[in-house]
Amino acid sequence: MMPARFALIETPPMKRRTLIQNLLTGSAALALPAFAQSERRIVLGQSAAFTGPAAQLGIQMNRGARVYFDAVNASGGVNGHTIELRSLDDGYEPDRCKANTEKFIKDNVFALFGYVGTPTCLAALPLVLESRIPFFGPFTGAESLRDPFAKNIFHIRASYYDETALIVKQLTSLSMKKIAVFYQNDAYGKAGLDGVTRALKPLNLTPAALGTVERNSVDVAKAVRDITAAQPEAIVQIGAYKACAAFIREARKAGYGGQFYNVSFVGTQALADELGKEGHGIVISQVMPFPFSTTTPISREYLDAVAKAGGDAKPNYSSMEGYVAAKVFVEGLKRAGRNPSREQLISSLESVQNNNLGGFHVNFGSRDHVASHFVEVSMLTEDGKVRR
Repeated sequence: MMPARFALIETPPMKRRTLIQNLLTGSAALALPAFAQSERRIVLGQSAAFTGPAAQLGIQMNRGARVYFDAVNASGGVNGHTIELRSLDDGYEPDRCKANTEKFIKDNVFALFGYVGTPTCLAALPLVLESRIPFFGPFTGAESLRDPFAKNIFHIRASYYDETALIVKQLTSLSMKKIAVFYQNDAYGKAGLDGVTRALKPLNLTPAALGTVERNSVDVAKAVRDITAAQPEAIVQIGAYKACAAFIREARKAGYGGQFYNVSFVGTQALADELGKEGHGIVISQVMPFPFSTTTPISREYLDAVAKAGGDAKPNYSSMEGYVAAKVFVEGLKRAGRNPSREQLISSLESVQNNNLGGFHVNFGSRDHVASHFVEVSMLTEDGKVRR
């Protein structure tokens, strides 16, 4: 039976912020729910897209995490516990993610791990705050999940503000000032647009043109017309891989010859696969170490683990993010002791400070649950690969 579907009520940003603050204040004095352990097993819940136009984001995030968790379990687990990652498909739709989250909380999973997407995570957020369940390593850089601060939410990746700041810095250093934005018409796209606008403001610049696409759609014709009419020098894209690929193809057919930049959530390998030779020269900001060579210890470890896992596991940035998130989660779990509670996990994760994973540094604190601000850029090549 499919999970019940719930209507998502869009909440204005200021009201949403007030709601979140009220939830934080109202539940601050409550003890974290007890976690009954009938077996020596830590159960995590993950809601992500495993079908639909954004499926590769969830699939690869999940595979990378499983590569690490499976290796840990094979070597005896963590303090005698094995880790089980239960995954439910939300199709990148907020109402389905909310239903999945309600199920996980009802089933009393130990923590939520590796959710994928801003609108989906925001749909789950009130439940996460009310239940106080640990919410770890979501695949999103949205500021609305970071501010206001929540004690039970932990981020591994840099924010979209960090990514778009680097993109704007690189473009303007090349004397490009006419910068347009193509964005998904939801919380994710608007978070990226806010980042670009924020980075342009000190330079007395604003986006040269805007174009939108609906989530899980590739209807980009109007956006192509709206943006190419302004003849921008570069276009920053804030969307998932299928829509961004469709926009690139249609814009080029329309005669656009400028530069395309994407943020990491696009799904780098998925975008390369969609575009093939047409992807040559597309720039993508990255928040994870380069996963295709052994230039850093963490990359060597990851590539070795993927090779040992076999099957359909292949190296890419989204899988690397799942792997790194799993590695940091396990470090927190190790520090939580032999009979960990959710509260002990949170305290233990906060003790993961100035931790070098092998070229990728993570740093939490009692009031800082964003582990990394690392951002660099990569480029797609004509043969469908990625270079730094």
